[in-house]
Amino acid sequence: MSTNNTVPKGAVVHVVDDDAGVRTGLCRLLEAVGYETRAYPSAGDFLLQDPGDAPGCVLLDVRMPGPSGLDLQQALARRQEPLPIVFLSGHGDIPTSVQAVKAGAVDFLTKPVKRETLLAAVQGALEQNAARRAEREELRELQARYETLTPREREVFAHVVTGKLNKQIAGEVGAAERTVKAHRAHVMEKMQVGSLADLVRVAGRLSLPEP
Repeated sequence: MSTNNTVPKGAVVHVVDDDAGVRTGLCRLLEAVGYETRAYPSAGDFLLQDPGDAPGCVLLDVRMPGPSGLDLQQALARRQEPLPIVFLSGHGDIPTSVQAVKAGAVDFLTKPVKRETLLAAVQGALEQNAARRAEREELRELQARYETLTPREREVFAHVVTGKLNKQIAGEVGAAERTVKAHRAHVMEKMQVGSLADLVRVAGRLSLPEP
């Protein structure tokens, strides 16, 4: 098995477990199939070596000295862009696993875990991270395009995506219909869309207020 093309270059699997043998075994397994890994003996060590916004996921034990895996999950959830988490625990119980998954964990695996199951869970977490990063990048790009619109073009944009005709918009904004038509064309060009449907989708992504 090799890493999937949908996983971003430089993605790291962060292994957090207080058992040195487990950490070593997991890292060797993951590195053997092409993943980059970093190991931490506690939740506190992971937080001290903050990975920032780098792509990756966390393979996390539940019970550890100091903050637990669930404590670390809560700490990461408060961040703007938390890394996806796969729990791997020798003490897993149903209430704990339900709590972890409800809080956003990608998976909750119980030791000992089959190699294929572990790799599939890690792959899924990395793919989720890649998809979220791609969505954020698209949103940043759409926001940057929106910032290039003039105040009047933004006003016309807001009316266009409600389905109004140029004549109706002209009445709403107090401009000539041909002027609205020109603004509408500029909006389509600057937002780099080819249809009204695409423009409506963009407005939805940007969460624009209704006029």
